[in-house]
Amino acid sequence: MNKEDLFFVLFAQQQEFKKEEPTIPREATRKALDLLKLNLPLIITGVRRCGKSYLLKIIKSELQLKEKEYFYLNFNDDRLTKFETEDFQKISDFIQEQNYDEKCFLFVDEIQEVSNWEKWVDRMKENHKMVITGSNSKLLSSEISSILTGRSLSLWLTPFNFREFLKAKNINLENWNVDSKKQSALRVSFKEYLEGGGFPKRVLTGQDVIIKELYEQILYRDVADRFGKKLTKPIKEISVHLLSNPSSLLSIRQMSTMINVKNLGTVKSILDAFEGSFVFFFVNKFDTSVKKQVQNPRKAYCIDTGFPIVLGFRMSEDKGKLLENIMAVELKRRGKEIFYYSDKNECDFVVRKGNAIVEAFQVCYTLNNESKEREIGGILAAMKRFNLKEGIILTYDQEEEIIVEKRKIKVIPAWKWLLSG
Repeated sequence: MNKEDLFFVLFAQQQEFKKEEPTIPREATRKALDLLKLNLPLIITGVRRCGKSYLLKIIKSELQLKEKEYFYLNFNDDRLTKFETEDFQKISDFIQEQNYDEKCFLFVDEIQEVSNWEKWVDRMKENHKMVITGSNSKLLSSEISSILTGRSLSLWLTPFNFREFLKAKNINLENWNVDSKKQSALRVSFKEYLEGGGFPKRVLTGQDVIIKELYEQILYRDVADRFGKKLTKPIKEISVHLLSNPSSLLSIRQMSTMINVKNLGTVKSILDAFEGSFVFFFVNKFDTSVKKQVQNPRKAYCIDTGFPIVLGFRMSEDKGKLLENIMAVELKRRGKEIFYYSDKNECDFVVRKGNAIVEAFQVCYTLNNESKEREIGGILAAMKRFNLKEGIILTYDQEEEIIVEKRKIKVIPAWKWLLSG
């Protein structure tokens, strides 16, 4: 690129980055700040539009960085389409000529849009703390982390959790656990969260079209474009199935038959691409044998319930599946290593820490006469199998304590559990 043209864009980006001061806190901020103390590049991963760029502004604000103490660069700028590898040196020249602090922070958005970025990062990290985000158009942000393994740290960002959702809606949470009026309002808000999801722009505008447009970007740019036109139809069929069946078992062989693609490796690669774009993730059945874990069907979950509600088939009628989906995302957000347990009975989630299963969760929208025996039987089987004295059943709005065979099962409203973490 011409030096003058590049410098013009860099000037403009600095002004654009300063414009909007962050007002909605993200709970990932504290972890990001802690990781930055380790003096390695921080890679922020996550689904499109979950707030990665916004988090950069929060970090800048929390660190109270002044002008010239940070430099912002967005490679997803159409004015940088002619950027070449040799232009990286011009960025360094800009930083020096504009009298930036010698060890200024570097905030870099969409780094995958340019070639040989990893060499530049390796060079710059010697003198600068770096926070990098990667979208999913040319190189998945999960792949960015893989390239820099051992030379970087990763932070997984999701759409708003329930607490962040409430803050975005300006709902005061002070004393919520003892204020019955607030709890009534929180129940209403949780219904909205369950059915609308937590994508920041969707939360702030209430427009479902945002969800539709975003998903189409992910489907075509992040998944379909990686395979070619011949597989567009089966990819769309897999997409519809996953959106219409969150929290359900998924067999690669059955999926192969359904979409009429005989090569199981191809089907697996498509599912890997969906997972790599952070729009879906898969949970294995617990087994002490890793080989059996891989052989068993996995359970599929969507990163945000807004997707299946807006784009899935009849999902609004199956709120139990949506509730389980929210719990799966939250458990992963809290850093839990989760599996499902299935023998004669099934338990939705067991949590492994080290070599031991330490927690068990069951999710049930309503615990009634029809479901009670099945749900208690499932979690009790897991508690016995892993010698747990306590388990949790998460419901939409029921609360009680059940003692069975000297084991305690706490029935907790999901919205309360989400706020307690």
